[in-house]
Amino acid sequence: MATYVLIPGAGSDSWYWHRVTPELEARGHDVVAVDLPCGDDTAGLAEYTDVVVDAIGDRRDLVLVAQSMGGFTAPLVCERVPVRLLVLVAAMVPAPGESGGEWWINTGHDAARRDAAAASDGQWSANDDDPATTFLNGVPDAVAAAIPDHMSEQSSAPFATAWPLDAWPDVPTRFLACRDDRFFPLPFLQRVVRDRLGIEPDVMPGGHLPALAEPIELVERLEAYRTALTV
Repeated sequence: MATYVLIPGAGSDSWYWHRVTPELEARGHDVVAVDLPCGDDTAGLAEYTDVVVDAIGDRRDLVLVAQSMGGFTAPLVCERVPVRLLVLVAAMVPAPGESGGEWWINTGHDAARRDAAAASDGQWSANDDDPATTFLNGVPDAVAAAIPDHMSEQSSAPFATAWPLDAWPDVPTRFLACRDDRFFPLPFLQRVVRDRLGIEPDVMPGGHLPALAEPIELVERLEAYRTALTV
């Protein structure tokens, strides 16, 4: 049995993982889905890390899974507790000394989104600020309808400070990108992950929110990564 620690993305809470948690528990695992202080303007990356570490407690055999903005927090957790495996899902990959605010410019995110939209044959536009267009493609309507109850205004505080590590932690790391992600388009993430982690991201179906759109597929991918470590 492993302990899966699940970190949501910006403005989200532990509900984001509600379709994944029972699937992991049914396979005999302990699951810790974390609520981050996303609405607290006094909470930066250090406080986010503290919340995750406190939620873990004395649990061991940890598989840490981070969605989107959670990619800034997860490596910091790896410096504090013994993580066996880190899985980034459609996540930001920080560079040493880079703030979350700088990440968007340094990675060329805006241009990458425009290029992806131009290649979509009119399916979506990079200028469309409707969250349904950007984030909810592939999410079932009934699930999407509940999302507003579990979203908060994301504080800018964790984006304001430099990522404090000198290098990526010495923890086995895997990356899952989503084929139809409109927020972090696949070619963009492939480039960023290759440049910053030196690995090739794996690709699964779905948009930016695979835990809501493709929970079974996501769990199977997570379990495959975990079991591969024990072979």
